Amino acid sequence: MQIVIQPYIMHFIPTFADISNLQTMELKPEIIERLQLLDEKYQAMGQNLASYLDGLLYADYLTYWDYIHLDTLLSLQTPKTPIPDEHIFIMYHQITELYFKLCLHEYEQLAAKQDLDAGFLTNRVTRINRYFEALITSFDIMVDGMDPKQFLKFRMSLLPASGFQSGQYRKIEICSTTFKNLVDKEVRDTFPEDIADEQIEEMYDHIYWKAGATELSSGKKTLTLVQFEQKYSEQFIQLAKKFRNKNLLSLYKSLPETEQKNELLITALRQLDVNVNVNWPLSHYKSAVRYLQADPEDIAATGGTNWQKYLPPRFQKRIFYPELWSTQEINEWGKGWVKNVVFRRED
Repeated sequence: MQIVIQPYIMHFIPTFADISNLQTMELKPEIIERLQLLDEKYQAMGQNLASYLDGLLYADYLTYWDYIHLDTLLSLQTPKTPIPDEHIFIMYHQITELYFKLCLHEYEQLAAKQDLDAGFLTNRVTRINRYFEALITSFDIMVDGMDPKQFLKFRMSLLPASGFQSGQYRKIEICSTTFKNLVDKEVRDTFPEDIADEQIEEMYDHIYWKAGATELSSGKKTLTLVQFEQKYSEQFIQLAKKFRNKNLLSLYKSLPETEQKNELLITALRQLDVNVNVNWPLSHYKSAVRYLQADPEDIAATGGTNWQKYLPPRFQKRIFYPELWSTQEINEWGKGWVKNVVFRRED
């Protein structure tokens, strides 16, 4: 097929030295179609296609290592001690934060979705479950994968830092349910179901996790908590306002009643509740029991966080979707995991 080369294409053709007649050349129909579509795209934005084609000609081929910034990624492990197992500790926490970022990417898609239906909501909640399940099933890297003596040595060099300070995990909680469900259970019922933006700051003063980072002896905030609040409090409050009507529970309730009864959606939401509020914190509890036991001197290795009361779900009764659980299930929240995993009991 003979075609006349358009002026914008002529701009880059002279790089082909073996073409004697630059006015015409053989092009496949699918190439012509794509060039026309590209021209329309860039004209609509007031751009010159020839410039972009030049850029394509001069650009190097993309490599795997450049695409994922592999060299940078592998340079981000900077241990504070020469103890070998500290590398495991750093890398697993970095992997965790990357999975959390994947979760938050899904929440943002859900919040922006127009005409949300049960199918889309189920699909995205299932994705979040996969990310958490990958972390939960791999947590033995932390439980059994480090030497306890090495851990207790290098962990003291990291004070007052603590996994408690994962801001992304808190953001996942905020995006998952109404803010009231994250308030300490002792005062939770004092707040109305339908809250306004101005009430969020008041509720934040009673957020459940603050009790998990208080000094055991005095009840004062630990440095771990002080640092955490200085960095993230404003972000959390703004996110809670943004997701006041866009969190997963609100999105679920916004569906037509027939779609709220979708069994796949209910199963996915219940599984998310268990993954975030039972399986994930209790994986940490199992690790803390292995490495720290109950020795007050060892508790310091957590940055002073009161993990014995903070991690077990039965104390916090933090449940994203109480409407989807029976009274008995709520009363026994987390007990099955403790019996089966910590105490190895099946009854």
